[in-house]
This record gives sequence, C-alpha cells and structure tokens, in this order.
Amino acid sequence: MVTSEARRAELVTLYKAVSSCTSCPLAETRTQVVFGAGNADAELMFVGEAPGFHEDQQGIPFVGAAGKLLERLLADIGLSREDVFIGNVLKCRPPGNRDPQADEIEACQNHLFRQIELIQPRIVATLGNFATKLLSGNSAGITRVHGVEQSVRLGNSQVLLYPIYHPAAALYTRAMLSVLEQDFARLPQLLGREPALGPAEAVPAPPSVQTVITVRESQLNLFG
Repeated sequence: MVTSEARRAELVTLYKAVSSCTSCPLAETRTQVVFGAGNADAELMFVGEAPGFHEDQQGIPFVGAAGKLLERLLADIGLSREDVFIGNVLKCRPPGNRDPQADEIEACQNHLFRQIELIQPRIVATLGNFATKLLSGNSAGITRVHGVEQSVRLGNSQVLLYPIYHPAAALYTRAMLSVLEQDFARLPQLLGREPALGPAEAVPAPPSVQTVITVRESQLNLFG
C-alpha cells in the first residue's frame, strides 16, 4: 500500500513535470500552470473545467467567485478546502476563458488521470459538462446526470463518480443555487459521514500570492 509520504513525493514529481508542460498551445498564453491543490489523502476530489483569470494569476484552482461559492457549499456540509483535493481537466487557462477544445483535453487528460491514481479518492465529484463527459466516458450532459452517482474505473482506481453542476452556473443563474445545494447535501452520505448540523464555520480565504510562492519553494504544503 502506498504511504502518504510516497504519495506526496509522487505528486511533487508530477507537479514539476506538469509545470513545464508544453503539450498544447495553451502553454504559450498561460501565466502559470494550475496543477491543483488540497489534501493528498482526500476521500473526495473535485474536478472542474479549466483555470480562469484569477487561477492563472495565483496558480491555485477555484480562487475566483466560483471558488468562493464552492467553499461556502463545502462549509455547508462540514468540509473545507483542506479536506478535499481540487483540480481541473485543463491545467492552463484557455484565452478569454473560452471552453476547452478537444485537442487541449486530449493533451492534458493524462495529468488528471495520474492525479486521481495517486490521490486515490473514493469519490470524484465532476463539476460541469467537460469533467463529467471526460471521466464518465459518455456524452450525457450534466443536466441529465447531475446528482446521480456511478461507479467507474479510472486507470487503476475504482471510484464513485458524482456529477454536479459547476458552481459558476449558480453565478449566472441564481435558480441553480438550490440544485447545487441539494447535490452537495448528498456528499456526506456518499462519504459515509453524518450530515453537518447547524451553521457552518467560516472558511479561510485562499492562500495569498506570497504563500503560493512559498509553497512552490517548499513543494510540500500544496498537498497537505
């Protein structure tokens, strides 16, 4: 069985490799690679679409408005960013935050599969269409499959795939917020935990740019 220390070491090796990746044209327009961050021993991993402007600047996934909503939804079920691992299908920001293109997904998907293989989460929650279609292996859209778990094999890992709307959907269509809350509310049950009771505690703000620089220097805290 792989130890936590060995898992972190492998993640650091992968992080270094991905940080210098030039497999697709996005390498020419990114500010930096957004590898992913969180708990290397997480039972729950979230996979979004691609970094946006703020993520590209800070090197951390989900630090913009959608990230703040994700933190609030996590807090509602008694979790925080430190309890989970968060990544994206693409590790580099598409220009203008456009949708990922097929060749970009193909060039980047092995990085994601390797992350899943190393972290070995029990549940992978896909946020939106792109992550859901890639990891489920079928073309069913998020509207049809959200909130419905399925067992899938990703590389050497058997995981429970749990599609959820991307938090950004609720920023543009407020009616989506209640749907997101309902889907998130099932996560403790899927994890085999008691639902959170009472008001959630405040979630710490994402690390500052200086913290990110320190993380890069130490290559340790990124996968705490």
